[in-house]
Order: sequence, then structure tokens, then C-alpha cells
Amino acid sequence: MTILLFALSAYLLGSVSFAVVSSWIFKLPDPRTYGSKNPGATNVLRSGKKAAAVLTLVGDAGKGWLAVVLAQYYAPIGGLGNEGIAVVALAVFLGHVFPVFLRFQGGKGVATAVGVLLGLNPWVGLMAIVTWLLVALIWRISSLSALVAAVLAPLYTVSMLGFEESTLAVLCMSLVLVWRHQSNIVNLLAGKEGRIGEKKSSAPD
Repeated sequence: MTILLFALSAYLLGSVSFAVVSSWIFKLPDPRTYGSKNPGATNVLRSGKKAAAVLTLVGDAGKGWLAVVLAQYYAPIGGLGNEGIAVVALAVFLGHVFPVFLRFQGGKGVATAVGVLLGLNPWVGLMAIVTWLLVALIWRISSLSALVAAVLAPLYTVSMLGFEESTLAVLCMSLVLVWRHQSNIVNLLAGKEGRIGEKKSSAPD
């Protein structure tokens, strides 16, 4: 029962879309109505309001980090071990991707996944961020950056944490991230994927 409560709480936290929240705060159109129609930081950036995009990025990453950190603190109190933390890590991520508040139509989960990684191990999160930045600086394609970081994240996790429950959670997140970027992969192969900063593009983050 305790682990289910942890998972539900994390899922509900993950379901809070900061793309929608920041758009409301800055009086912008719903991010699901323009650009890639994806409620994520990259699409909000297409509105031209950088502050809204930053708030979206920080908020979505922050909820992933917060869920994991709280789980690390309270799991031992609730009689749970690493499995409880792993469940929370995956639940908050899935909450963002399949949010109950948005009829299960959420973002790709890149920022939230980074937040989860930072919570599990700051070095793992940092390596994922550096990977994303390097690819973005070279090719300026958000989806490509996300895919490369997603593929390498499990390897980073194994190198820092070894094989444990959290490693399995990261692997699951990576698989979901790749699956959620199917259309981007098709566009990348066809050379049609949009670049960072473009207002009109089919490239979700």
C-alpha cells in the first residue's frame, strides 16, 4: 500500500504540465494549439517568450528532481528501499508523459527525465545535460539531442550506480523517450526535422 501511495503521489506531481502553467501565467496560447502541439519547453519557446520556456524547463525538470529527492528521504521511513525510489522515478516521468490532467496527452518527458536523473545522481544528470547541449550546439535539433541523451542515459546510470532498481527505471524512461520520438526519427531520417528556435516546426521536444 505504501509503495502505491508513493507512486500515485509522484504520478500526480508529474501530471502538472508547466508548459500549460507557464503559458497561462504569461498569457500565451495553449502550447497544444501551435507548433508541434507538444506541451514542452521547446514548443513554448516557439511562442517567442523565452521566460515562459525557461519556466517550463525548470518546472518540468524540478518536479522530477523533487519527486526523487522526497522519495529518497521518505522511502526508508515508509519501510521501502531502492525499489520505492525507482517506482517514484518512473511514476513522475510517466505522469508527465501521460498526465491525467491533460487527458493523458503530455510532453515527451525530456526535461522531467533530466530532473529524475539529477535526483538519482547529480553526475548522471549532468552527463545527460552535457550530452544534450553538445548535440544541440552542433546540430541545433532538440529531438536529436534528446534521443542521443536518452540512449546514453542508462549507460551513464550503470557507470555511476551499477545495476540496481533505479537503473531499470532509467532504462524504461529511455525506451519511452525513444518511442515518443518516433515521428521525429522519421523526420530526422528524411532531413525534415525542425531546428531549435524555429517558430514553425514539427519537432517536438
